[in-house]
Amino acid sequence: MRMGPAELVQAAAMARRFYLEGKSKIQIAEEFGVSRFKVARVLETALERDLVRIEIRVPAELDAERSDALRARYGLRHAVVVESPTSVDEVEDSPDPENLGEVAADLLGELVTEGDVLGLAWGRSTIHMAAALDQLPPCTVVQLTGVYDAGTAERGSVEAVRRAAQVSGGEAHPIYAPMLLPDPATAAALRNQTGIARAFEYFDKVTVAAVSIGSWEPGISTVHDMLSDEERAHYASLGVAAEMSAHLFDAEGRRVGRDLGERCITVEADRLRRIPEVVAIAGGQRKAAAIDAVLRSGLVTSLVTDTAAADQLLVRGATPHPALDRADPDGG
Repeated sequence: MRMGPAELVQAAAMARRFYLEGKSKIQIAEEFGVSRFKVARVLETALERDLVRIEIRVPAELDAERSDALRARYGLRHAVVVESPTSVDEVEDSPDPENLGEVAADLLGELVTEGDVLGLAWGRSTIHMAAALDQLPPCTVVQLTGVYDAGTAERGSVEAVRRAAQVSGGEAHPIYAPMLLPDPATAAALRNQTGIARAFEYFDKVTVAAVSIGSWEPGISTVHDMLSDEERAHYASLGVAAEMSAHLFDAEGRRVGRDLGERCITVEADRLRRIPEVVAIAGGQRKAAAIDAVLRSGLVTSLVTDTAAADQLLVRGATPHPALDRADPDGG
């Protein structure tokens, strides 16, 4: 039915009180001398007749719809999807768009509270994130993995830990050691060194962690690039689809090639599962399958990714909700 001028004016006034001034329906009803049910009907009519337009706006680089869909699909605590680069070549070839690090830095600013222990694993995306940090509450920062190459520590994980600690004003506990060692004995000896052992002591105290995800292919997985051709072939034969902090996963999120961990300086998977908030930062079409595998592992609670990866993840098969219950697909 057509609304007369008096009805239009009244509807506009009630809508202004409700949407702009924050008054309750009861308060509006008392002001206009009508029932709160009449106010509810008028507000509903105002929406239907386009007197009121509700617009939900987020920064242009964030995709709120995909973010919410991804969060619900995997049972994530937080999912933040950013726009992928506009260039097709960039979308297909970039292992991790650099803007993921900037958004992840802002997310950490929300998640970390005073007194927390923040853990950072090696990865290009976590390094970009640390470089973008501009505020953090006072917290302790600990390195969760060794570095890709000990010679690059100053521009890698060690520097990321120092940067985060500098921003927060807290203590830094870096690990001056390679991620992958030649054999388990060498790795065990390094873990017992004073500085590394001190960092490991903080692993059980970590409350928020940031990790990267790699696909099992050259240039997209740090671990893949550190291994010999024979070793790569061996782990590929086990069905490895993804890597995170030197832990390998098949397409269903089950851990494979566990012997590799014995040669690595890294946080154990069981310890990762006990960390209340584990934020994975990974994007790009080439990483979509790897992200899906790691999300199924139950080790990750939140994700920062891009639209290119999100579109692939949202059309994959049915998924459980591992992030909500931290379920281990191996049943352990």
